[in-house]
Amino acid sequence: MGNFAVRPETEKEVHVGDGNGLRYCVSSMQGWRVEMEDKHIAVCSLRKPYESLSFFGVFDGHAGDHIAVHCAENLLTTIMKTEQFSRAEFKDALREGFLRLDEEMRKISANKPGGTTATCVLVTPQKIYLVNCGDSRAVLCRKGKARVSTVDHRPTLPEEKLRIKKAGGTVMIDRVNGNLAVSRALGDYLYKQNLRRRPTDQMVSPEPDIIECERVVCDEFVVIACDGIWDVMSSKEVCAYIHSRLLVNDNLPEIVNSILDICLHKGSRDNMTLMLLLLPGAPKISEAAVKADQSLDHKIEQITREVIEKNDIYFFEHLSSLMDRKAAGIKNLPSGGGLYAKYHIIKKVYQELFPKRPIEFDETYL
Repeated sequence: MGNFAVRPETEKEVHVGDGNGLRYCVSSMQGWRVEMEDKHIAVCSLRKPYESLSFFGVFDGHAGDHIAVHCAENLLTTIMKTEQFSRAEFKDALREGFLRLDEEMRKISANKPGGTTATCVLVTPQKIYLVNCGDSRAVLCRKGKARVSTVDHRPTLPEEKLRIKKAGGTVMIDRVNGNLAVSRALGDYLYKQNLRRRPTDQMVSPEPDIIECERVVCDEFVVIACDGIWDVMSSKEVCAYIHSRLLVNDNLPEIVNSILDICLHKGSRDNMTLMLLLLPGAPKISEAAVKADQSLDHKIEQITREVIEKNDIYFFEHLSSLMDRKAAGIKNLPSGGGLYAKYHIIKKVYQELFPKRPIEFDETYL
């Protein structure tokens, strides 16, 4: 949902923190959208007596950000107020918290359009809970691989489509009633008006899917991101890229910001938010990997200069197109990111040779 701007807004809002043996970084970018509707929550240590627990979440709003804002401010509190949470029945508490908050928000937003996805992670000393309602996604990386992932709730999924039809709705152009691209969300009360059916049986359900994982030593990190990321990169690609970058760089904002830039270059047209949560098993910097990455940077710089010298380069888009063709012959590009992960090298060379020429995003090129 939402209109597009003439050119993307590429300024990023970045937050970092640590606690309970965890480190996190979240970065958000408005991109091509005229509004920013993503919100997030990150709490490394809950209030006593739950200080050993951590909670993180990303909320991708649509038709306005009011539901996403309310969820970011109130979902954790609502979950912690449940009886199940006090009994350490966390899976039940998470589900109850989602349903309870959705019902509470109905009182203030029943006649307003708009809703939000809600994708959260609860980390305890023994377990990790991946929670999802909507088409954002949380992925757990183990040994450099995307091992556990939530499911994107889209109207075309057989189970979702069946519920939508039973509630009196239709699925047209892959959307609920031809309008809404997600089949589960908080808010969106225009699709929750069948009073004969339970909240979880409405056209759009507020019920989350919850995956409970035992923590193991080889757990590296968790990624929580909205569909602006997953539309152009797979879980496998994102995890492979982060794993490879952690071997050469422990600056989390640089790593997370680079993914947003890669997704923009790959054609993402949506708001983008990505939260990276490092676990104790995350990769450490490798001297060999650092040297190989430095050698790769030097190689790309050389190739860029050669391409500019051998071709009549004026526009940066022309250079980018030619470099894309060269990518197949460049070895050891970052896993998951490819040449897109090294566009900063290409830009640097271009700006050194043509300091007065602007680099602008061309919608036809993207």
